[in-house]
Amino acid sequence: MSLNEVHISSLVVHVSPEHLNDIKPQIEAFENAEIYGDSPEGKIIVVLETKNQGFITDTIDAINNLPNVLSTVLVYHQIETEVDEDESDSKNTGIEYSQTEGEA
Repeated sequence: MSLNEVHISSLVVHVSPEHLNDIKPQIEAFENAEIYGDSPEGKIIVVLETKNQGFITDTIDAINNLPNVLSTVLVYHQIETEVDEDESDSKNTGIEYSQTEGEA
């Protein structure tokens, strides 16, 4: 039996408004990162879907270190866990668990 996790996180990235169109393609270049919206004030909503939490923190650090990024904040993190039964078992009775973490 093994655990398969999917981490779904959302971030708010605040950039200098005049650099919004320069930063967006740089964020989209990150694996598993998708932009869901932005505002003229320079705020970008980013959603990450990953298999481990380490990728989330690494991505936040990398985005925060991009030129003209003022801040990157994790606002939502959910962990979806599915238990896979032994491969030799003919019936798959996987159980799904969900855990949501509050605002960071």
